[in-house]
Amino acid sequence: MQYKKRFKYTKNKYGAVKQTFNGRSYHSKGEAAYAQQLELRKLAGEVVHIKPQHKLPLYVNGDLITSYYIDFKVELADGSFELIEYKGFPTPLWLVKWRLTKALLESGQLKGEDPNNTVLLLKTQKDLR
Repeated sequence: MQYKKRFKYTKNKYGAVKQTFNGRSYHSKGEAAYAQQLELRKLAGEVVHIKPQHKLPLYVNGDLITSYYIDFKVELADGSFELIEYKGFPTPLWLVKWRLTKALLESGQLKGEDPNNTVLLLKTQKDLR
């Protein structure tokens, strides 16, 4: 039996174009450009480690609600962390996950993240200028 390709590749509905930087594929040009900025901060000694697509399991009352893959988890030279989301176009589902992540971090219930040592940041195209 021969497999037939039923679906054609279509463009991203929000117009995002995948980009590659440092051998890694990013979901948009903006995200790749921000990764480049992080690498420059790393060369300057401000950043120690960059982890792209960091998985954040979101638990409420001990039940896993969903997992949120934030664009970057960055360890700074002073030992603190930044959870960074680069967003070109906010969607309703993303907004729910963002608010849940923020509430869990602030209440100290985000597993694996210290609220006293971690900052949640939202970056947009304006931040690249």
